Parts: sequence; structure tokens; C-alpha cells
Amino acid sequence: MLPRFGESRLSEIKRDEVKRFIGDLSARNLAKNTIRLAVTTLRAVLTAAVEDGLIDHNVAQRLGRFVKSEKAKREATSLAPKEVERLLGAAKEEFSLRDYALIFTAVRAGLREGELAGLEWGDIQFGTSEDDQDRYILVQRTYDRRWSRRMLTPKSKKSRRVDMSRQLRSVLLELRDERLLEVFAHGKSEISGELVFPSEAGTPIEMNNFSERVFKSLLLQAGLRRIRFHDLRHTFGSLLIQTGASLAYVRDQMGHSSIQVTVDIYGHLIPGANVSFVDRLDGLTSPQQSATPPQQKSNRGSDDLQEVLGNHWLGGRDSNPDTQIQSLQSYH
Repeated sequence: MLPRFGESRLSEIKRDEVKRFIGDLSARNLAKNTIRLAVTTLRAVLTAAVEDGLIDHNVAQRLGRFVKSEKAKREATSLAPKEVERLLGAAKEEFSLRDYALIFTAVRAGLREGELAGLEWGDIQFGTSEDDQDRYILVQRTYDRRWSRRMLTPKSKKSRRVDMSRQLRSVLLELRDERLLEVFAHGKSEISGELVFPSEAGTPIEMNNFSERVFKSLLLQAGLRRIRFHDLRHTFGSLLIQTGASLAYVRDQMGHSSIQVTVDIYGHLIPGANVSFVDRLDGLTSPQQSATPPQQKSNRGSDDLQEVLGNHWLGGRDSNPDTQIQSLQSYH
């Protein structure tokens, strides 16, 4: 900042000069955070000058986002069903029940990392049996590890219900029973307010540490490519779509703000699955149907036309301005 403004009087620094300053820093390919710190320093100096009555206003305030991040956009990726089997198999063999259940919940429920860290036993509805359809996870909080380090509402600003599969129910029941035995030994019987996946100290788990310490080694043991822990959420959404779930259902399970978000994130993950839809078109028109004599086609079309025009909504004299409908009436 000093080489650029060190010899200038505070009152002579104009807003356009500050913008050019930012542009010049960006042209030097400096890191985005380096530029931010330089501008923050200039803004702090000018704020102090305003408070001391040396200038009327701070020309470095509310500049907006002039520096675009060059960080490449990461495209969502997911595991195939066979890869999920290998991942879960390795986790069950090598890890504790808690770590295995955490991986299993991420794959089968698609919860975000903060939502997993904020999940409590009272949020889980197990139902009376595995055949009971009323089994789900109520996602109503997320742990903010970056800023406030407190429990906040989920990203969508509202709670959501995530249906729980039979296998996920079984795994979480096993983990719950293990925890109940532990608290019973200490004379307690209530765990509804406890975290499902706490740290060893009983605090919300730091998912970035879990990813580095546990998840990356799990990928190596399972012989899988390197992915992010968040990609387990993408795996859940992708596999749901492949099973034939509607986009509306996937949106609700994932907690997306709109179906468009769902399409934008997962539309590219299953291109091969769409081939089945065009293959079905072949069955609608067989070679024998194509070889039907033209006259028979015409007669059948005429009968169909008469049946359609017999609908009451057309009437004797239709007022519908559509020229195609009017021409059909004239033909009739």
C-alpha cells in the first residue's frame, strides 16, 4: 500500500485510484487473500482518518467484489454402486462402529458434514420395526466449524426429513444400543440430547480432521480413487436418481432450494442411464408396424380423426381461434 499511496495526502485519494490499485494487484497474479488484506489495510487507515475528522468519507468502503477467484470450479463426482460396496466393506472391517456408522450415514442419507456433526439421537425416528415406513432422520441443525463454532439451522434455513433405509436403520440401532450400554453403566438412561457422532471429547466432531485422518486412509484401503468426503453426499443423490427417484423427491431429501439446483449438480452424473429411455422408443414402432400398407394407415387415421372431432368441446361451431383446429373442422 505504501509505494502506491505513501506520498499522497488522504484527501487526494479518490475512489477510482483505489479501484485501479486493486486492478494492478490482480494483474500481478497475487493471491486473492493477499489483495484482500492490502485493501483491508487501506480501508482501516481511511476509517481512522474519518473518525479523526481528517476526511469526510472512506473511499475504500463498499467496493464490491473486484477480484475474481481463479480457483477452478470443482465438479461433483460420485461413487458407483460397486465402489460403495468396497468402501463400506473396508470401513466395517477396519474402523470402529462409530466411524463405520458415520460413513454409512453419509452414503445412505446424504447429510452435509455440518449436519452429521450436529445430528442428535433425538432427531432419529427408528419406527417400530424395519417394515415401518415411519423411519427417518430429522435434519434440523448444522455445526458451523469455520466461524461461530455453534449449532445453526441447515443451509436451506429450515429442517427437512430424510427417509432412512432398512440397512441404515440397522446400523444406527446397533450404534445406539452400544451407547445405551455405556450410559447405563454410569446410571444414566437418556441419550436423546446427545450427539450421534461426537468427538472423543464429546464435542461436535471436526469433519475436516475426520476426512484427513480417517476417510483418506479408508479410500486407500478400499483401493478407490481420491474423492472428498462431501462426494459421499453426491453419491447419495446420484444413486437415488439412478434408482428412478423423481427429481422432486431427490430435491427434498438433499435439502436443495429448487429442482434446478438438483439438475445442475447431478444431471451429468448418470448420462448412460438415459440411453434406456431412447431404447424404449424402438419398442413403440416395430418393423411390422412400419410395413403396414399406406391405405390402412389412412383409414385408421380417418377413424381416429372422426373420434377426436366427436368430442363435445368442439361443438358445431367452435370459437377457438386456433387455425389448426378450424382447419380440422373444415375437413370434417
